[in-house]
Amino acid sequence: MTPQHPPSEVTLRPMTAADVPAVVAVQQPGAVAALVDVFPQDEHPFPRDEVARRWVEELGTPGIDCSVVEEDGALVGFAASRGDELFHLGVAVERWGSGVAQAAHDALLARMRDAGVEVAWLRVFEGNARGRRFYERLGWVATGERSRSTFPPRPVLLRYELPLSRRGSG
Repeated sequence: MTPQHPPSEVTLRPMTAADVPAVVAVQQPGAVAALVDVFPQDEHPFPRDEVARRWVEELGTPGIDCSVVEEDGALVGFAASRGDELFHLGVAVERWGSGVAQAAHDALLARMRDAGVEVAWLRVFEGNARGRRFYERLGWVATGERSRSTFPPRPVLLRYELPLSRRGSG
C-alpha cells in the first residue's frame, strides 16, 4: 500500500464538459465504496451514463458552480455548489484520508462565503457513515430534515447546515 501523504497543492478550477469522463471515473469507485450499503451494486449498479448526463446538464445550469479538484495539477475530485448548498464533493478513493477532501471542502466554502452565503447546507445519504463523519468532524450539524434521492431505491438523505463566519477565513 502506498503511504498517504498530505496534499501538496489542492485547487478548484471550473469544470468543463471535457472533464466529465474523468470526473465520473473518479466518482464511481468512491460512490461504490462509500455507498455499498445504500446502493447494493448487484441490485442498483452505479448509473454511470446517468451521472455523466447530469454533470453535463449541471454544467449548463445557471447558478450551479461545478469544479474539478486538482492536486498538483492532476484531477483527483469534484465539487459543486448551488447558491447556499454544497451540492457535490468527492475525491478519488486513493486520496481518502489524505487531506484533499478537506482542502477542497474549505476552498468551496471560502467561495461560498465570498459570495455572501451565511449558512451553507448539504444533503448526505443516511447510510453514508463515512461522509457523515467527515462533515460532522468539520462542524456540520444535522437539522433533522429528511428527503429522498431520485436514484432507486430512493434512499434517505439527511440535511446538514454550517454557519459560514468570517472568523479564520483569512
